[in-house]
Amino acid sequence: MTLAILALGAVPFASAAQAGPTAPLGHSGRWITDAKGRVAILHGVNMVTKVPPYAPSAQGFGDDDAAFLRRNGFNTVRLGVIYKGVEPSPGSYDDGYLDQIAATEANLARHGVFSQLDFHQDMYNERYQGEGWPDWAVQDDGLPNMPQFGFPNNYFLMPALIRAFDHFWANDPGPGGIGLQDRYAAAWAHVASRFAGARHTLGFDLLNEPWPGSPWSTCLTLNGCPDFDTAVMGAFYRRVFARIRAVESQKLIWYEPNVLFNFSADTNIPSLGDRAAGFSFHFYCTPGLAAPPYNLASCDEQDDHVMSNADKRAQSTGDALMLSEFGATDDLATIRSNVSLADRHMVSWQYWHYCECLDPTTTGSGTQAIVIDPNQPPSGANVKQSKLDVLAEPYPQVVAGTPTSYRFDEATRRFTLAYSTKGPTGKNFARRPKHKRKRSKPKLRQTQIFLGQDRYRDGYKVSVNGGGIASKRKASLLKVIACPGRRNVSVTVVPGGGRNHADCRVTGRSKKHRR
Repeated sequence: MTLAILALGAVPFASAAQAGPTAPLGHSGRWITDAKGRVAILHGVNMVTKVPPYAPSAQGFGDDDAAFLRRNGFNTVRLGVIYKGVEPSPGSYDDGYLDQIAATEANLARHGVFSQLDFHQDMYNERYQGEGWPDWAVQDDGLPNMPQFGFPNNYFLMPALIRAFDHFWANDPGPGGIGLQDRYAAAWAHVASRFAGARHTLGFDLLNEPWPGSPWSTCLTLNGCPDFDTAVMGAFYRRVFARIRAVESQKLIWYEPNVLFNFSADTNIPSLGDRAAGFSFHFYCTPGLAAPPYNLASCDEQDDHVMSNADKRAQSTGDALMLSEFGATDDLATIRSNVSLADRHMVSWQYWHYCECLDPTTTGSGTQAIVIDPNQPPSGANVKQSKLDVLAEPYPQVVAGTPTSYRFDEATRRFTLAYSTKGPTGKNFARRPKHKRKRSKPKLRQTQIFLGQDRYRDGYKVSVNGGGIASKRKASLLKVIACPGRRNVSVTVVPGGGRNHADCRVTGRSKKHRR
C-alpha cells in the first residue's frame, strides 16, 4: 500500500493455453508484449503479506482466489516478497520461504495469471511500524524509534527511520563489512535465479516506493530532486540490475521512482540502459497534495500529471510501463476515474489491494480490498461486488498490432478498440499470404478482448471494421482477426442482441459477412 502522504499545509474461461497473452512476456518500448509479438494489456491486483511468515498462502490466498481472478478478467498479480523473509540473517537465504512464494506463483500461472515479484517495504522495518528490511540491516545510530505516528507520518516525523534510509542509500557497511545495498542486490540475484525458469513471472519490481530519507523535502517540486535521483537512485539501480543480469538475462526488471513521484514530482533517474527494463509507478491523491507545493487544482489533474510523467519517461528511455498501485479505497468514483485515466493512456495496472489482510500500515478503515478474507471462498458477502464491477471492465488483453485507443463506458456498456495491425516491433499481423494456399496461423493474429458474461447477460452485438470475428456468439472472450492487407481495425461492442458485422471471414476471404 502506498503512503497516503501527510497533508502539508460466471462462466469459466478457456484454458490458459488458449486465451490471453502467451508466455513469456517481454516488451517493445512502452508496450508489454507476449511471445507472439502482440501487445499485452494487463489488469490485476496486488497481493502482499506484510506480517510473518510474509507468504500470501499463510493468509489463505490459494487456488480459488487465482480462479476468481481469472474468471473476472484479471491476468496479473503484483506478488509481495519481503526482504526480511528472503535473508533473515546476513548472507543466509530462506529457500523455504521462497518455495512458498514459488507455489503461489505457480498456482497463478496455472490460471494464466502473470506474477510481478515485488520486494515490498513500507517504512523500512517493523521497528518503525512498517515492514521490509531484516533487523540486521537496520542502522539508525541508536536513535529512538519515536515519535510513533504510524503510516505514513513516520516517514516525515521519525528521525530514526529517516536515518535508516540514509545509511541504506549511502551503501554503508553492515555485518561483515559488506554494504547494505550490496547485500540487497545479492538477495535479488538469489531470488532472480530461483524464478529464472518461471515463464509466467512478469519480472522483478526492485523496491516498493523508495523513500529519499533526509533529502525528501527537496523532492517536493514538480521537477522532483535531480541530485538524489541521478547520483543516489541511479547508482543503486545499476548495482541491482548488474547482480540480477549476472544470473538472469531475459525477464523484465521493474524500477520505481522515489515515492514523491506518486504525487506529481517528476523523476530524474538516468536511463539504466537495460533492454528489458520497466518503469513501475503509482498514483494516489490526498487533498493536501491537490494544493501547494504542487499547485494542481484537483486529484484528477494530479493523477493525469503523474501519468503524463510516466509517458514521458517511457518515451525518453524506451522502458515498459506498469501502474503497479492505485486505489486502496471503497470510493467507486475515484476508482472509476483512475481506471478511465489508465485506459486513456493505455497503461497496464494492478489495483491495491486484493484482500483486507493483516497489514501494519493500514488505518483500520477496511477500504482497500476486493475480497475481504481470502481464508473464505471469494463469493457472496466476502466480495465487494460493486468495486469488482468497476474493476472487472472489458478491455483488450492482447492486441495483434499496436492499440491506438480503447474505452469502456460503464453507463452504456459500450466498448471500443482501435488498433494498427503493425505491432510495436514492426511485425505485420495482417500480411497478405504470398501464395494462395499459404495461410498464416489464425491464433498468431488474434486480438482478444475480455468482455465477461456478467456485463452482457442478455448478449452483445459486435461491429468490426477491418477484421473478422473468430469467437463464438456471446463468448466472454471476443476474438478478432484482421482482414489481409488492412492497416487498421476498429471494434465496437454494445449490449443486446442483433446481427454482428465484420468486414471479412477469419479464413482471410474478403467477403463481408454477417452473423
